[in-house]
Amino acid sequence: MLNRIKDLATTLAPRLVEIRRHIHLHPELSGQEYQTSAFVAGVLSSSGLHVQECVGKTGVIGELQGTKQNDRVLAIRTDMDALPIQERSGLDYASRIEGVMHACGHDVHTTVGLGTAMVLSQMAAELGGNVRFLFQPAEEIAQGANWMVKDGVMDNVSAILGVHVFPSIPAGSIGIRYGALTAAADNLEIIIIGESGHGARPHEAVDAIWIASQVITALQQAISRTQNPLRPVVLSIGQINGGRAPNVIADKVQLLGTVRSLHPETRAQLPNWIESIVSNLCNSYGAKYQVNYRQGVPSVQNDYALTQLLQSSAEEAWSSEFVQVLPEPSLGAEDFSVYLEHAPGSMFRLGVGYKDRIINHPLHHPQFEVDESAIITGVVTLAYAAYKYWLLK
Repeated sequence: MLNRIKDLATTLAPRLVEIRRHIHLHPELSGQEYQTSAFVAGVLSSSGLHVQECVGKTGVIGELQGTKQNDRVLAIRTDMDALPIQERSGLDYASRIEGVMHACGHDVHTTVGLGTAMVLSQMAAELGGNVRFLFQPAEEIAQGANWMVKDGVMDNVSAILGVHVFPSIPAGSIGIRYGALTAAADNLEIIIIGESGHGARPHEAVDAIWIASQVITALQQAISRTQNPLRPVVLSIGQINGGRAPNVIADKVQLLGTVRSLHPETRAQLPNWIESIVSNLCNSYGAKYQVNYRQGVPSVQNDYALTQLLQSSAEEAWSSEFVQVLPEPSLGAEDFSVYLEHAPGSMFRLGVGYKDRIINHPLHHPQFEVDESAIITGVVTLAYAAYKYWLLK
């Protein structure tokens, strides 16, 4: 069966490169994936899948029926949206949309998902159950998975698999990670409220800018001394708004940032921990404050058995030489984690780096490129894992 999957994928390879380049040429931002969705739906329909459009706003579902009637479903999720980045790759098929680029590899993800559907559709008689392909919008703003779940895409799903490109490892390689793959990502807003005054007489005012600077410093210092270093927390303030004039003491400052963590227990205590630090400082200097902590997406926690399935599938397909067990998680975020609240799952890393290049630009870089030979690696790995999943059930 593995040889058949490889033969089918190899035959499809030129078409898959065309698909990827078409999507790369025409990127669309989160929640605006109208042309991409229509294109995906067309490819799925032509491969004989039952297609639902406008799922999760601009998402698409492709249903593939296996031979055995089974009320449970294996889901395979890929994402479709691009980033607000001006491409500077110099490629012949660089983005034609000003200020929009597939700089996170979602064009590759979509292509791998389509290729897997195309391969499995030609061997549906050998599948022991149903496979549901989820083409998700708006991953970059961490909203699309929630939209899809609200529209019922996880109904009857027993397991879910996902893929994300990884330029740090070469094309032809697969990265496997047991346990935490990505971090929880939460949003933080802190408002410091002081009292305005003349810049020449700061003692008559309550300087919100100065207090805000103390808050930023205290939070960074406190992480190293009050948080378990084996359970990392990253808090970054990315935006500061405040002040009216150079010679006027600011009475209000807004701090906006992101908070990343890997462990649910750590994440649960972060809002109170942050507020206690802000409260103590503001009370010391006579200021008022507001702390608004908004939970975003949780950490991706890969299921052990499904990660084993991906690892064994990849090793059988490519040999263990090309399968890496990744020693560290990423503090980036992925809303694939939202699906894991409804069914066990695992996401693997697809190597897309060029072996002969000293520099492979990272994700979200305007010169980000992928070695397109990785597409077949992703398709074969996912298709074979899907086939083996129903043998294990």
